Amino acid sequence: MRVGVPKEIKDHEYRVGLVPMGVRALVAAGHEVLVQSGAGAEAGFDDASYAAAGATVVAGADDVFAAEMVVKVKEPLPAERRKLRPGQVLFTYLHLAPDAEQTDDLLASGAICIAYETITSPTGGLPLLQPMSEVAGRLAPQIGAQLLTREGGGRGILLGGVPGVLPGRCVILGAGTSGTNAADTAVGLGAEVVVLDRSLDALRRIEARFGRRVITAASTTQMVAEQLRTADLAIGAVLVPGAAAPRVLTREMIAAMPTGSVFVDIAIDQGGCSETSRPTTHSAPTYVVDGVIHYCVTNMPGAVPRTSTLALTNATLPHVLTLAAKGWKQALAEDPHLRNGLNLAEGKLVLAEVAQAQGKVAWPVGALLGL
Repeated sequence: MRVGVPKEIKDHEYRVGLVPMGVRALVAAGHEVLVQSGAGAEAGFDDASYAAAGATVVAGADDVFAAEMVVKVKEPLPAERRKLRPGQVLFTYLHLAPDAEQTDDLLASGAICIAYETITSPTGGLPLLQPMSEVAGRLAPQIGAQLLTREGGGRGILLGGVPGVLPGRCVILGAGTSGTNAADTAVGLGAEVVVLDRSLDALRRIEARFGRRVITAASTTQMVAEQLRTADLAIGAVLVPGAAAPRVLTREMIAAMPTGSVFVDIAIDQGGCSETSRPTTHSAPTYVVDGVIHYCVTNMPGAVPRTSTLALTNATLPHVLTLAAKGWKQALAEDPHLRNGLNLAEGKLVLAEVAQAQGKVAWPVGALLGL
């Protein structure tokens, strides 16, 4: 199979769909790989390293998008969506639930769109979303700590405090992968950390990992409101796989936070978990609502592209090899977990969570695969 790896064009997105190691594995398996010139440069992988791994380095995106399968990082932007064609496989993050325009364009393209974030594992996890959730979770307290400085526009608080001065208070909404990794970094920075989640089992895992260094509480509307009133930093790490993120923070809750406090919404890829959330970019990452600094960048891991790209390729490469070797229909028919990644195919929407969020009809995936 011919596999294309384009240069990402989303604002300040420096990750790349495959590292040279991944190219080498595909070429060794008998596939052809086209890499757009400069695709990996900002992540530390130059054209020469791709050529040495066996890739054909091409100048433009049109050559890459002529491949049978396109392997990306972020959702295709309008200019990229216009290059897709019927029957072509697109393998990338999509986050379709809050993005009806992208959904409609992909349906019109007739492409086979398989999303990293809805592929499952035998244990019920999301193995291709997990590495980027880990990166975003660990970044969130670092970003919040910088924004809390006066230079960052915040209250002038050192998140970890110093002897004789209380540390900053970090409230994390969600005890999944992002929330757990956010707690790990926040504890390391010396903050007072509170984690809220509706799942008592998830909170038990937090306590087992961190002991009394992290305070846990069952998430209710009243508890969220109470905790935010004294939060210097709030981190939204709420996830419903494949669906739009629930809006667990109201504008009133945000308004009650101290002036100059910070809210980092990791859930923004799925629409955000606050009524005050709206997508931002690395070029213009923040805005202020009711005195609270909001950071809602939709591609947070793009800030650390080398780490993120290596972690992502580790997770995606086995599936890329399978799709290239077997073709999408056979690969999905044989692997129910990879099959869960299919969002759209041949002009039909198959992911129920996206259909529900957008008022569309979901087709049974079995009908498309002949199961």
